[in-house]
Amino acid sequence: MPTDFKELKRALQTARRFEGLHDPMKTSAKVTGLWVRGAFMATLVGLAPGAMAQAPNAAPAPSQVPAAPAPALPATASVAAIVNDEIISTYDLSQRMRLLIATSGVQPTEQTLPQFQREALISLVDERLQLHELKRVEKEQKMDLVAKDDEVNEELASMASQNRVTPTQFSAQLSSQGIGIETLKQQLRAQISWQRWIRGRYGSRLRIGDDQINAQLQRILASASKPQYQISEVFLDANRVGGMPTALSGAAQLISQLQQGAPFQSVARQFSASASAATGGEVGWITLGEMPAEVDAAIEQMRPGQLSKPIEVRDGVYIIYLQDKRAGASATLVNLKQAAIALPQSASPADLDAAKSKLLALKGQIKGCDDLEKQAAKVSGVVAGDLGEAEIKDLAPAFREAAETLAVGQISDPIRTAAGLHILGVCGKRSGGDDEAQSREQIENRLFSQQLSMIARRYMRDLRNSATIETR
Repeated sequence: MPTDFKELKRALQTARRFEGLHDPMKTSAKVTGLWVRGAFMATLVGLAPGAMAQAPNAAPAPSQVPAAPAPALPATASVAAIVNDEIISTYDLSQRMRLLIATSGVQPTEQTLPQFQREALISLVDERLQLHELKRVEKEQKMDLVAKDDEVNEELASMASQNRVTPTQFSAQLSSQGIGIETLKQQLRAQISWQRWIRGRYGSRLRIGDDQINAQLQRILASASKPQYQISEVFLDANRVGGMPTALSGAAQLISQLQQGAPFQSVARQFSASASAATGGEVGWITLGEMPAEVDAAIEQMRPGQLSKPIEVRDGVYIIYLQDKRAGASATLVNLKQAAIALPQSASPADLDAAKSKLLALKGQIKGCDDLEKQAAKVSGVVAGDLGEAEIKDLAPAFREAAETLAVGQISDPIRTAAGLHILGVCGKRSGGDDEAQSREQIENRLFSQQLSMIARRYMRDLRNSATIETR
């Protein structure tokens, strides 16, 4: 939850400015693995429900299946969706959209509001399915699974503390922006309950064997000489959001918002279907081969600090942020400083000799890298600077020889290049991949989280496929 509620207010005010600008969506969609019909633009943008065209070759609409009478809604709300005979109202959806806007850092625009609506509706449907399943198990096994009010309130108090306010102030701040505290409580109740159930049911049975850990260690060792990339990810599951075109469009909109300053971690937490969403999309260091081939190809062309374009893979779309890149263990990296005299290639032998004499005299005064720039500043016509760290193999041939042969702290003789005459100071040398290796425990925890996340996704897929879901 953002600490700056002024930003939240501006976001919601922006959303209100787009009220009345949208037409009801008229495209076919497949939501959460089932063909459904009907869509509406939430009350956040002030539109009446509009029908959605039936998808070709779709299964019969859930509305054709006899259902129990739905409970009456308040006069100010209408039906947004029905999940196994339980209503999600337009008010519920409007509230969840507002909460999503506030917590994602993405500014609502005419283009992004349908994406907020879609994500909010998917989340609400999934939560209803989760709570239905938990209540079914509670009844069958005579056990408590759904989080109680005190657990939800404890989580709320923790969130308020992180925002440096009291729970009462936290609730009032949300309320002042049109977000009811019950909206957040409902979301937290479902999250707490479902995560506890998945970990309790499957976590105790899930075993990561020594063979799996050893295989992962061997892969790490085998790739130690390869370049490594520190990445964060957002993954849009095409099946979850309504097909590949929708996923590609949504990814393009999110990238636009990220480029305008939306926090990557917040976007990942709210929109990503990957297990890394829980950590704000943080994946950590990888080597090529750990991600889909399409993602590897994109990463190879990226520079640290760069955001990828939408990367289409078999089952969805990735957005990758490359935080950093480092050489493999077989590479040698060197940190260099230089002092130089600009000298064109057409310089006379006399000018070249004079420059060489000046730099040799300067070399005699330099006591080490820390002293190089200070001493160079005393000599007229000499420019000094830090060249940073680079792989030796990537250096110009003249510089490469000096970097390979000189020890740390040594200064080279003058080196001629097309730009002038240089002396180099070797300020540091190291092998690539010197970072601490992953422990067996770290590998085990990562594999455990990945497998538990996969189990949870399959569980949700089965719940969706067996449910009756209708949107209007």
